[in-house]
Amino acid sequence: MPHIAIISASVRVGRNSHRVARFFSNYIAAEGHGTAEILDLAAYNFPIFTERLRLQVPQHEGALQFAERIKAADGIIIVTPEYNGSIPASLKNVTDLLYEEWYHKPIGIATVSDGAFGGSQVLGVLQFTLWKMRALTIPAMFPVPKVREAFDEDGNPTDPTATNKRAAGFVKELMWGVRASQVGRM
Repeated sequence: MPHIAIISASVRVGRNSHRVARFFSNYIAAEGHGTAEILDLAAYNFPIFTERLRLQVPQHEGALQFAERIKAADGIIIVTPEYNGSIPASLKNVTDLLYEEWYHKPIGIATVSDGAFGGSQVLGVLQFTLWKMRALTIPAMFPVPKVREAFDEDGNPTDPTATNKRAAGFVKELMWGVRASQVGRM
């Protein structure tokens, strides 16, 4: 079974995007798509990027553990809020910290906002960065507008039928990417 790492990108106090990370963790397991783990950037104390992890001396232990989890994952879902039309500094920092770990890794992007557009502006910024890292971002998107109205703190959607329908298409694309990348590595 595929293993999916879900990056919860916000480290902000009172963050809401973590609700969507919890949803995907529960959804992947409940639907039998594989195993999932949340890699919560708030739980790591990453150093500010000064050089890629492989070139740092000494190497940060938490960053090494994070890198191993990314490397071991068959696919990744990044759940990120939109901060001023872009990605949070915590996500940019960890994206730049790694390099080989992103190579040909299938990645789905879920964007979140309190407003009506669901963080759609962050998508282009993040996709471009990941393309430069040679990751394989899937074409499906999962924008979440008005996140506090759409999910409770435990990741339960207020409209499970509609949310699960959207998630099904998103995860289907991610799983296709996972299978394709596995064939490509043979």
